[in-house]
Amino acid sequence: MKDKDRLQSYPLINISVKFHFLFVCLLFIATFQHANALTIDEVLSKNPIEELFPDADRYEKDIDKPAIFKVYKGEKQIGLVYLNGAIVNSTGYSGKPILVFIGLDMQGVIRSVRLVKHHEPIVLIGIPEAKITAVIDSYIGMDIIALMKNKERELPYDAVSGATVTIRVIDDSIVRSAIKIAREYGLGGIKPQVKKESSIVAEIDTSQEQISNWSELLENGAITRLKLTQAEVDDAFAKISDKKALYEDEDLKPEDEFIDLYAAQVSVPSIGRSLLGENEYKNLLKTLEPGQQAVLLVGKGIYSFKGSGYVRGGIFDRFEIVQNDNAIRFRDIHHKRLRKVAADGAPEFKEVDLFKIPAEIEFNPTQVWHVELLVNREIGSREKEFVTFNLDYHIPKTYLNIIEQKTTATEQAATEINLELLDDAPPLWVSLWKEKLWQIIVMSVALLILSWIFFFQTWLVQRPRLLNKLRLGFMLFTFFGIGLYANAQLSVVNIFTVFNALVTGFDWSYFLMDPLIFIIWGGVAGALLFWGRGAYCGWLCPFGALQELLNKVAKAFKVPQITVPWGIHERLWSLKYIIFLILFGVSLHSLDLAERLAEVEPFKTAIILKFIRDWPYVLFALAMLSAGLFIERFYCRYICPLGAALAIPARLRMFEWLKRYRQCGHPCQQCANECMVQAIHPEGQINPNECIYCQHCQQLYYDDHRCPVVLQQRLKRERRESKASANTSGVAEKILREIKQSRNENIDENT
Repeated sequence: MKDKDRLQSYPLINISVKFHFLFVCLLFIATFQHANALTIDEVLSKNPIEELFPDADRYEKDIDKPAIFKVYKGEKQIGLVYLNGAIVNSTGYSGKPILVFIGLDMQGVIRSVRLVKHHEPIVLIGIPEAKITAVIDSYIGMDIIALMKNKERELPYDAVSGATVTIRVIDDSIVRSAIKIAREYGLGGIKPQVKKESSIVAEIDTSQEQISNWSELLENGAITRLKLTQAEVDDAFAKISDKKALYEDEDLKPEDEFIDLYAAQVSVPSIGRSLLGENEYKNLLKTLEPGQQAVLLVGKGIYSFKGSGYVRGGIFDRFEIVQNDNAIRFRDIHHKRLRKVAADGAPEFKEVDLFKIPAEIEFNPTQVWHVELLVNREIGSREKEFVTFNLDYHIPKTYLNIIEQKTTATEQAATEINLELLDDAPPLWVSLWKEKLWQIIVMSVALLILSWIFFFQTWLVQRPRLLNKLRLGFMLFTFFGIGLYANAQLSVVNIFTVFNALVTGFDWSYFLMDPLIFIIWGGVAGALLFWGRGAYCGWLCPFGALQELLNKVAKAFKVPQITVPWGIHERLWSLKYIIFLILFGVSLHSLDLAERLAEVEPFKTAIILKFIRDWPYVLFALAMLSAGLFIERFYCRYICPLGAALAIPARLRMFEWLKRYRQCGHPCQQCANECMVQAIHPEGQINPNECIYCQHCQQLYYDDHRCPVVLQQRLKRERRESKASANTSGVAEKILREIKQSRNENIDENT
């Protein structure tokens, strides 16, 4: 059998086993088909009363509002509890709700806050949840009634570096939901909100189709405008801070146009046809669900309302639309960029963007809404100040059908209270990349060095002492620098969240939220095409580096090493692929459950949390590391689902860099015996799915003292040289004899 045929005779998993794996995944998913739902009832049933609300002894569900429970101490009601996602929009960066349990007392003070469910990837693999919990705990004791009367407060957005969007959403949903509950129940002495029974009731007049020019639309209020100069923005910052806000461009003048922003509700037929044009308006109607609305935002000036931090798949973080207590944030799937405004007489704009209000969000097109524009400015190397500006909008009565209009004596107490909130954040990835600039430079240099090692491996492997020192230094950098310091440990959770985002219309570029994770993933993507999964698993994985370093220490102390018999070893390979397939199958149904099961990775425990965790997790991580003392890289070989996931696309690699001799495996087993992860078949082939690219086999390839092939070549060469040297010596002696004889003859003649 030829070498190529032999290699193909060792497929990763044969067809029948694949079907068994698929069956197991489907069975596992079906078992947990209801695992994704979470309600306030479940939270209360799983947690003791005294832990969720101080002094409470019982809960009662509000009959009129099932998502809210009344809290009692004896017969006296002392508060209310609810989940933020049931009251306001709490969708996080993952596209899933961030659910927070909130308890309010009857004075409108937050008495209990607890994070109960989330899918935020930055928290799952990059930031200890304890840090997020610490931020959430800071809301305990917040007086919502005082906040409603005074919007100025310190925001916790920068409290956890790298989780800006997550913290912003949590803050927004906690505060907005608390205000909404306080208004509806009249907490803190404010007058309960009572909806007008028969106020103005209107609907959009779909029969109007007249086309208006830009000036007419501005005049009748179909388009509203927010224009700010540099001086107006400077004044706004001066009012909220004594610190000097740093100019981004010192050449700016006070009268310069900061932004000229316009808004219009283009789901109104006449307004839409006028601003979008007939064809674009028809295209919009095809994508709108019944009752869904769309908004057009256009702008020019030095400030972008979209922000340079916006990337496909991310959140537009410089603005949101607010109506009543609902804050609407937009993602890529809600957005379409247009070339220009179709209305006659419209000026040229730098940005013309169409946004669809998400269908699942409550939005009344006939009521007032406003665009909240966030502007941030640096006041130090790592500090920022924020101000917001509002652009109000209301569809003119010209475009409405008034169904009923009455007046009522009932007033809403909330109208007397300033309900504006600071609830936006600076551009996410731009600020994060600036803050971690030197880390980005170091990581980029490290990847360049690693690329140099791989590209010039032929030269390096012939200098084994230099390569071994380089590898040891890189392992130390990976563990201490990438792992312990930067927390840039990749995880199979990344793959699940990215795939989940892709199938729901997003893009994997959300990794820009964490620059180091993004850079490493970019490097891994390129390396998979050139060298396979070994570039990451063997050089850039902090947990893998930790295993290798510990094993070196174990060998130094003469800890016996176990060589797993090839037949057992080859079958244990498949275990990590089974684990990955099961996790992946579960993630298709319940990302939350898959994330919990992904604790089979000890990365979070050992690298991110530095073993500061509950004992079962610590025990598991220590068990994996302990096994690695006797079987080098035990976890990488048999359990790691991330390694299995990377091995699948790595089969697309374009180059074969690792050299082999025809005699490898027939009969020479030198490389196979010395491979640290037993990635070389007895027949001599290197399994690229298991190879960690340590290049030890390539050192042997050129070692003329250890590799039998090169050793024989060296011995033959030395014999030839020795024989040639002997022949040369004989010829030289003959020549000397002849010279001596010639000299003697010349002496005789002279005599």
